[in-house]
This record gives sequence, C-alpha cells and structure tokens, in this order.
Amino acid sequence: MNGQQLIDKGLAYPGTSLRYPFDPEMPVLFVGSKMFALIGVRSGAASVNLKTSPEEAWLQRETYPGSVLPGYHMNKKHWNTVLLDGSVPDSVIEEMLEASYRLVRAKLTRAEREEIEAAKKS
Repeated sequence: MNGQQLIDKGLAYPGTSLRYPFDPEMPVLFVGSKMFALIGVRSGAASVNLKTSPEEAWLQRETYPGSVLPGYHMNKKHWNTVLLDGSVPDSVIEEMLEASYRLVRAKLTRAEREEIEAAKKS
C-alpha cells in the first residue's frame, strides 16, 4: 500500500478531509477537526502515523518489529508509525486506518459527530 492508496481509503470515511497543516509534502487525513492519519517518510520509506489504543500499539509493534514503530513526533502511547514498505499486509494497514478513524471520531465534540452523521444520511 502506498500513501495515495491510503489517502483514497481514508477519504471514503464519512466526515473526512485531506489537509496539509505542517508541510506541503505531508498530507494529513482529518475527521472533523482532528487528524487520524499523517502520511510522511520515515527512515527513507513512506510511512503513516495512526492512532491506536495503548494495548494495540504494543501488540502491533511486537507483531511487526521494525515496521510498526512508536509514533514519530506523536504521543508514543497512542500513536504508531507504520512503514509502507510492504512488510505489513495491506489488509492490516486498512484495519489500522479504520481503527484510527474510529478512535479519533469518537473524541470529536458531540456537535461534530452529529454533523458527520447528518451529512452521511443526506
């Protein structure tokens, strides 16, 4: 999976948008006002930072050592950096992306969540 494929999958979720808040070469997927996927480069390979639960973060790092790392420039308890070099199966990355989206969406204000639900129904 590459960065563009990840962006395409992420934009299919309700209430998402693509922004460049840090650097014009660093796309970030947002749900509402919060980011859930930051696409960049780590150790010379394309990568994505994704939110996860602390338990999942540890399990993912143990399952894919060297490919799933503590979140670069993020809260390492809640974020992982996943190298997009083919070492983590695409289906697993898709699950991680969806989990990140769901975790971040759950932390939006009620008004933002309701707005996303209303837009989804129309």
